[in-house]
Amino acid sequence: MTRRPKGAGRKRTVKAIGLMSFGGPDVLQEIDLPEPVPGHNEVRIKVAAAAISPTDTLLRAGQHKDRLHHLRPPYVPGMDAAGEIDAIGTGVLGWQVGDQVMAIVSPHRQLGGAYAQQLVVPADSVARIPAGVTLAEAATLPMNALTARATLDALALPPGAVLGVTGAAGAYGGYLIALASHEGLQVIADAAPADEKLVASFGAQEIVARGDGVAERFRAAHPGGVDAVADGALLFEQAVPAIRDGGQLAIVRGWNGTPGRGIKVRWIRVHRYVREAAKLDQLRELAESGVLELRVAGTYPAAQAAEAHRQLERGGVRGRIVLLFSS
Repeated sequence: MTRRPKGAGRKRTVKAIGLMSFGGPDVLQEIDLPEPVPGHNEVRIKVAAAAISPTDTLLRAGQHKDRLHHLRPPYVPGMDAAGEIDAIGTGVLGWQVGDQVMAIVSPHRQLGGAYAQQLVVPADSVARIPAGVTLAEAATLPMNALTARATLDALALPPGAVLGVTGAAGAYGGYLIALASHEGLQVIADAAPADEKLVASFGAQEIVARGDGVAERFRAAHPGGVDAVADGALLFEQAVPAIRDGGQLAIVRGWNGTPGRGIKVRWIRVHRYVREAAKLDQLRELAESGVLELRVAGTYPAAQAAEAHRQLERGGVRGRIVLLFSS
């Protein structure tokens, strides 16, 4: 009788950070998932770093239940990953095992999100990491920068137009200001006193105090109203007075209000850009040229994801907190 080698036939697993039920940071736990195998036009990434964003905390808290109803737990958060390609599916062109890449991923799928040692994604969700940056830094780019890109694409403002940005010191706000300024828009942004130099470094030409009344301060600087507001601070109706008649309001989270005065609401959904590799690669080029600054606010071993979530929810984070995965 032929004996099978010890362990033969066992399914290989990878470590991930996920949750079985929704709740606070403590629901995050280390879990074992089946080793993912790339299919047609897919690559597998050995993840070194996964950035944490507010989207992840919302998923963890159960605010994405409607997008996860077709799945069974565990749920794996995370939309940003960076690492090394370690397997390639059929039909993939232009990639080799060993290439260092960054990727955007939707966590609302059966395979889950980026908080995993190995991650399978479509090849058109991947770009090379910017030259000269760490994998932790590269992991901060995809989701937030693509959200900023989607915002500017939706607004389609001509050079010289005035864009107001709320929540300017955040990751989304920083990338948005840098891209907008690079493309010839005039940017007015909000900031706390401690963040004014930071927001100015992104490229904002005018800065007003953040907080209650920010729309009135935008309007004071531009009496006719700004052409559009990108509302990273989730002010919603409080941001509307800043906008001129017929202008635009870009929102990144749900709001059912009606601004009036012919103002158009642009709903920004980065999930529409998860397979826009060409746009992600353009962002890589802008990071390499110094237009976009990649900011890591801190790093945690993946097993300490709960504490990383707690730090993000305490507020005041400038840049992205990043989870680090070991082999």
